[in-house]
Amino acid sequence: MSRNKISRCIVTALLAVIAIPAFAQNADLQKVLSQMDAAAQKFQSAQADFSWDQLTAVVQSHEITAGTIAFRRAGNSTEMIAHVKTDNGQPAPKDILYKNGELAYYQPAIKQQTIFSAGANRQQYEGFLTLGFGGSGKDLASNWNINLHGMEAIDGVQTAKLDLTPKQASGNQMFTHITIWIDPARAISLKQVFFQESGDTRTAVYSNIQMNQVAESAFAIKVAQGTQTTVRK
Repeated sequence: MSRNKISRCIVTALLAVIAIPAFAQNADLQKVLSQMDAAAQKFQSAQADFSWDQLTAVVQSHEITAGTIAFRRAGNSTEMIAHVKTDNGQPAPKDILYKNGELAYYQPAIKQQTIFSAGANRQQYEGFLTLGFGGSGKDLASNWNINLHGMEAIDGVQTAKLDLTPKQASGNQMFTHITIWIDPARAISLKQVFFQESGDTRTAVYSNIQMNQVAESAFAIKVAQGTQTTVRK
C-alpha cells in the first residue's frame, strides 16, 4: 500500500472517530430539547427561592441578592415577579414585575417606582425570562446556538448543562454566553451563569421550586400611597 493511500486511510479513520461523539452529542441534545418541548406544553407557572450572585471581576467583589420569584404563562407571553428580600444578607426589599411588555422596579423604602418599556426589545426580554422557566426546546434553539456539556446532578435532580451563545450578536449584547443547568422533564432551570466581556458574571441559583401553583393575582406590585412613579421608554 502506498504512503498516500495509508495517509488517506488514517485521515478517514480519524474523521470517523471525531464524528461519532459529535453525532452522539447532537442526538443527546435533541433528546433534551424534545423533553423541554413536551414539558413546556404542560407549563402554567412556577415559583422558587433565588440567590443571585453578581461578581465584579476586576475587584473580585460579590453582591448577593436573595428572595423569591415566580413565572406565569399568559397567552403567548411570560410574566415574572421577583421579591428581593436581602442584599448581602441585609434587608433590602424591592419588587420587580415584568408584565405586558413593561418592567416595573419598585423600591418601597424610598417610595419610588420606575417603569421601563420593553418596546422593540420585548422578544429579547422574554427570551431571557424563559431560558429556564417554561421555555420550549424549539424556542431555545431558535434564539441560541446550543452546546450540550453533559448531564449534572443538582440537589438530586439530573440536569442538562447547556452553553448558549446568541444567534444574532449585536452591539448592545449584554452577555457573551450563558450556561444553564436545566431539568428537561420540567423545562425548569436550577442554575444559570451569565458571562460578560469584562469577565464579570452573574450566577443565579433556584431552589424550593413549585410547579403550577401560582395564582394570577400574585403578578402585581402593591405600591404604597405617595409612591412616585417614573416611566422610561
